[in-house]
Formats: sequence, structure tokens, C-alpha cells
Amino acid sequence: NIFTKRPFVMVQFLFAFVCRTGQSDPYCIVRIDNETIIRTATIWKSLSPFWGEEYNVHLPSTFHSISFYVMDEDAISRDDMIGKVSITKDVLTASPQGVDSWLCLSEIDPDEEVQGEIHLQIEICGEASTRKLRCHVFEARDLARKDLNGASDPFVKVRYNGKTEESVVVKKSCYPRWNEVFEFDLGNTTSENTLYIEVWDWDMVGKNDFLGKVAFNINKLLAIQQKEGWFLLRPDKAQRSKTEGNLGSLRLQLRLRDESVLPSRYYQPLVELLLHSVNDASNGESGHLLTLIDEAMTAENRQEVATNMVKLFLGRGQANKFLDAVIKLELDRTSEPNTIFRNNSLASKSMECFLKVTGMQYLHSILGPTINRVFEEKKYVELDPNKVEFREAGCSGLHRYQTEAEVIQQSTQWVQSYLVELIEAIVKSVEQCPGIIRITFRKLFKRVEERFPQDQYKNIKYVAVTSFLCLRFFSPAIMSPKLFYLRDKHADARTSRTLLLLAKVIQRIGNMEAQAGGGKETWMAPLQPHIIQGVSVFKDFIVKLIDIEDNEVLECQNRVSLQTTSTIKEGYLLMHTSKERGILTSSHFKKHHFCLTPEALYHSKMPNAKKGASIPLEKIRAVEKVDEKCFGSPYVMQIISTNDTEEFEIMYLQCKNVNELNQWLSSVRKYCVSNEQMMNSYHPSVFKGEKWSCCHQKEKAAPGCDKTHFGVTLQEWNDPLNPDLESHLIYRQLLAAQGLLRGKYMEYKGESNDPGPESAHKGVEEEEKEDDSVNRLFPVIHDLEQAHRLFEKWEKFKDKNFSLELLA
Repeated sequence: NIFTKRPFVMVQFLFAFVCRTGQSDPYCIVRIDNETIIRTATIWKSLSPFWGEEYNVHLPSTFHSISFYVMDEDAISRDDMIGKVSITKDVLTASPQGVDSWLCLSEIDPDEEVQGEIHLQIEICGEASTRKLRCHVFEARDLARKDLNGASDPFVKVRYNGKTEESVVVKKSCYPRWNEVFEFDLGNTTSENTLYIEVWDWDMVGKNDFLGKVAFNINKLLAIQQKEGWFLLRPDKAQRSKTEGNLGSLRLQLRLRDESVLPSRYYQPLVELLLHSVNDASNGESGHLLTLIDEAMTAENRQEVATNMVKLFLGRGQANKFLDAVIKLELDRTSEPNTIFRNNSLASKSMECFLKVTGMQYLHSILGPTINRVFEEKKYVELDPNKVEFREAGCSGLHRYQTEAEVIQQSTQWVQSYLVELIEAIVKSVEQCPGIIRITFRKLFKRVEERFPQDQYKNIKYVAVTSFLCLRFFSPAIMSPKLFYLRDKHADARTSRTLLLLAKVIQRIGNMEAQAGGGKETWMAPLQPHIIQGVSVFKDFIVKLIDIEDNEVLECQNRVSLQTTSTIKEGYLLMHTSKERGILTSSHFKKHHFCLTPEALYHSKMPNAKKGASIPLEKIRAVEKVDEKCFGSPYVMQIISTNDTEEFEIMYLQCKNVNELNQWLSSVRKYCVSNEQMMNSYHPSVFKGEKWSCCHQKEKAAPGCDKTHFGVTLQEWNDPLNPDLESHLIYRQLLAAQGLLRGKYMEYKGESNDPGPESAHKGVEEEEKEDDSVNRLFPVIHDLEQAHRLFEKWEKFKDKNFSLELLA
């Protein structure tokens, strides 16, 4: 298959629900089919929580639904289920613009909470007068866990025409194997037209639990005679809940993008056209194409196009040229230097994305210690007299409250302490800053200096750098550390206020404001000495930051990919250390430091330890979750790899929570997805007691009982660069904005035909050169559109053995 299909689900959470009495500590779990991939932060003691969390998830095209479970966290007992919202793939596909609305939570009905698939063969046998309906039940996988032991005791009921037959019960397994055949008399006519296969969990006491069903239309089966495969288990017909609409509602923004990425050669003309336009703009020519793209995009689309272009040019080692081009175009149309880079132009969005992709590790190392200190100390900090809460001072028995002046004085001391640490970390970070960022800021500094050389604008070149580094990178990360992966959870109210004050100071330093504050924020006056000092030291910091040698510039420009030497992910995990026949319990997990690079997964007892071990990424065959019952923890993953003798080895790793688990799974999968001999199936359990505890097979080398999930990944800032995918997404945006692009182009043509002092000095050849890149854009878009239509035809006819050449 020369084409690849890449679905994306973009999810943003906005949540509120209403409860009659009491309080809740809500969080939300996101499941793709039956696999949990995301857990939001808990919002404590709130009936109207807000997350604002956004995720991009890469999914296989075979997924069926996405579900959102709203939970109430309980520190003592099991978390309560408040309700859920489920949206099928068909609903998302029918709404290309996405879903953006409040959706009522529905009650969680056990008969609807089904999952898994069953392997069946249904066929019509015999002559017309003695026809029989034969149902061969092979096995099932990933069934719901209904028993306290973390498994189920499944059996099958096959119903047709008033007759019911049952299979044997497979004890303690969610991956049962039956291999039983059931036959029913079909006859010439049938009083019932549907065959039902139901899966149930057998219980010794009480009624059996429903696990799902599959139904087949006999008339359709008569036409094809036989049908075999894995079939998704469906829920029983749900009754409308009386509580629907009373549990609250969940606001979601979802968008499904089912993209077909063509081979590289199809996107080459578009990439060359963009490169040509970038080179023209950098060399001082008009750069009409980039200007058109900037002006034809909405604010939302401009953000996406900027992200795609930055990643595309990073993958080709041309990011500096692209950023220099869009910055020059922005400066050429900026007449007021005090508003430089304050709008959401293509240049601003591109620089913002560039810093996130290339500078996140730098950001973590600089801001991380101070942010962690603020979270751990949880000091009450408030400088605004109108918001001061009077708190007890000294021993509680004295019943003395701090005065307003005491609270502000103590708060000032804490903020100053954090600021000194933060500013010192930033100004001493020149050597830690990635060379590619320093080069970009060097070009930015010089471009602004050339554009505004007047003495009254001598600070503008510094503000240009800090407007990105401080206002669009450091300050947002300080204010919302979770969104920049600095913390796993959102800050509470007290910590948020401290972070906001710190972000305000860094923002004012970035604005090069010598005064403490104006307007309504005169209460920040106690921090004025630190702001003045910060402005001074930041100027020196910027001078050192852009002082980079030409040979370093050349080295960074020739570097094609950012991920050639960088660390993708690192941290402590618990590694299982017991022997093959040992008792598998959580006590056999030992703490190790793991470091994932594009070459291998390293682990040792301590970071940077001389003695350690590693697994080359090309040796990895699967990266999957492990059933909770195996180790008593739901956050265990397994890495299946081969050694030098091509024998399989399994490493079990325990994570702290579901988010850390999915982040590690996602990170490793992205760098192993193109490995040869990746496994299509695996065992989600362990080999213990001479058998696999999941499917009860007795051979250790027995084929896996569940399908692998290496197609499910979370999109993050350190994803591998994929120029083909970025080129495709840029094409999609240009195709959608084609009408606006043509309109803007005609406006430019009209202006260029208007005789004026500038056009009088332009030759015909120069004008044609300016229009060349724009003129070529529309045929390139048309050719790509035709190629995608060809692909759609190929998709429809590939099952009939039509070749791509025949269709062409």
C-alpha cells in the first residue's frame, strides 16, 4: 500500500455539571473504544470545573467510538462514576467541522459497558431442503472485567429461531478460547430472520453479567453463504434513563481528521514552491506567496499552518530561513515599532511554535526548579490590598490575625525569593540554550536593528527578542505549567496566584518596562527594584545569547533533524526484577532511571550512571499495557524485544498514573512504528504457572491473544519530524483557503498594474518573477487534489484487485 491513512482526533475539554447538593472532586477519563488514553486533572470541590485541556491523538482508522467518563475522586474508597458521553466515529465523520456543544451526561448502564471482539465463522451448509445454519465460535478478546479478580468467566449463548445453545465456561479470562460449533436447521422458510451470538459472564451467586452481542441477518447471509472474522461486541438495547439531563453536562470540542498522506514525490512541487518563496523573501524580494498565505488564513488556521510550516522546514534543515523570511515580511509592513510582533501574524505564530518544538527541554531545565518549589511550598502570596485574606499568625491559640501590611510584606519576600532564583537561572542559561534558537534570535535582532536604526528605538531590538522569549514562552509556561509539561496537574488557587505574579514580572521585564506598573496595578510597586534590575540583566543576557560564532551557525543550519541527538523522554520508572518462575508481585519492582533517545531505551539505577543497560529501538517488537490483575497495578507496561540471538524478551515497567503510562507508550511507539517485524498480537498478561494467565495457553511462544495498539499515540512537542505529513496538512489548509488566496492575488495584481513611482522602476521581468511563485501555487494545489481523488477511487476498488496503474 503506497498510501497511508492517518486519522487525528483533536479534543479540547470544557466541562461543567450541576449537582443538587454536596461537593464533588471531578475529573474526566477519555477512552478510545475500551482503551483509556487520557485522564484530566482533578478539580477539587467544584460543581462547575473548567479544564481547558487540549489533546491531539493519532488513531488507527479502525476505531469505533470515543467516550468521556466523568468521575468523582475519593481518597478513601473507590472513585464514583458521575456519568458519561459517548460519540461514535460515524457522528464525528458526519461533522467535518467538528463537534462543539454541551452534551448531557448519561447514566452508566452495565449492559452498555461492553467491550471486546469475538472471532466467528457463520455459514450456510447442505442442500436446499436440508440447509443448516452453522456457527463456529473460535475465541474472544479484551472482554469487560466483571469479577473482583480482574477478569470474567465468559461463555457464549447462540440463539436462533427460538432455540438457544451454550458453550462451556472459561474461568478467569478476558481472552477465552472455545472453538465450538453450533448448528441450527434453516429449512425453506424461517420464522426468525436474525442469528444472535451473546457473550455472558457466569456467576455462581446472582445473575450472570452481559458482556456483549453480535447479530446477523440471515437473508444477507444467504447471498454470500459464509462470513468469517472478528466482530465488535455490541451493547444490549439501552432503555432511556430517567436521570438523563439531570446529571449535568459536558462541553466538548472534537474534530476528526481522516487524512490520506501520499508518497513524498506528490508533495515535492509544493515544498519546492514554499522553499523558493522563502528564499525570495529572505533575499529581499517581495515574497508574495507567504504574504498571501498569512492574509488568507483565519486566526485559528494561521496557528495550524505556522505549526506545520515550522515542522516542515525543521525537517529539511531550513527553519532559520523560513523564520527569517516571515520576520522580514512582518517588519516591512510594521510602521509602529512599539507594536512589533504583538499581533497573531504568521511570523508571531511561527516563532511561538518554533520555541515550543526546539526549546522545551531548555524551558524545563530553566523554569523547572522554581516552578517545583512554588508547587511544593504552597505559600500564601498576595500583593493586592483588595484581595488580601487575613490569616492567623503564630500559635493558633493566640487567635491573632496578620495585618494587611504584614501579609503584603511577607508575600513580597516570597515573591522576591522566587524572582531572584528565576531571573538568575534565565540569565545564566546562555550555554544551555539550543544553538538553533540562538541563531534565530541573532537574525531577528539584526533585522529589527536594520529596520529601526533610530536612537529613540534603541530598545526595540531587545524587545523583539524578549517578546518571544518572555511574553510567548517563559510567561505562559510559568502561568500554566501543565500546558508546557512542567507539571502533571494544574495548580490550586493559592499556587496559581503566586505563578501569576511571577509571570507578570517576567512579562514586564520582557516589555523592558522600567516602572513597576501603571493603571490598576500600582500594588506591584514593591517589586520595582527587581523589575529594573531584570531589564538591565536581560539586555546583557540577550547580547550574550546572540553572540554565536559563524561555524556554529553553519553547523546548526546543516542539521536536518532536531531529534538526532536529543533526549525524547526520561524519568524514573519501576522495573520488574524477579526471575522467570518467581512470584509476580509489586514488591519485585525496583526504581530505575530510564532515558529514551532516537537510538535506544537506556536504564540504570541513577541518571548518568556508568553501568547501565539499553534496548536498541530497532529490536523492539511491541509496546503494550499489562492487565491490572497481574501485578495489582493498572499502570504497568511491557516492552517486547529481541536479543542478539533473536529470542524474545519482555521488560515490565510500572508508572505512577495513567497519563505517565500513556506518555511512555506513545513516545516509544512513535520511534518504533516503522520497525520491521512489529508484532500484530501480544499477550496482555504474564506467563505464570506454566500458562499465560490471559488466554490460558500453555506454550510460552504461543501467539498473542490480543491485537497490538501501536497506532495509538499522543501528539507532543517532541514528536518525530514527518515532512510528508506536514506537507499534506499545509496542502489541506491551502485547498480550503483557495478562494481567498485567489481573491488576495487579484487584489495584488490590481495594485501592481496601478502605475506609480515604485512600479515605474520595475521591469517586466522582475514583476513576472514576483508573480511566478503565486501563479504556480494553484496548479500545484490542483495536481494534489487530482492525486487524492485517484487515491479515493483506488480505495473503493482495491478489494476488486484493481491496480493503481489500471485506474490511472
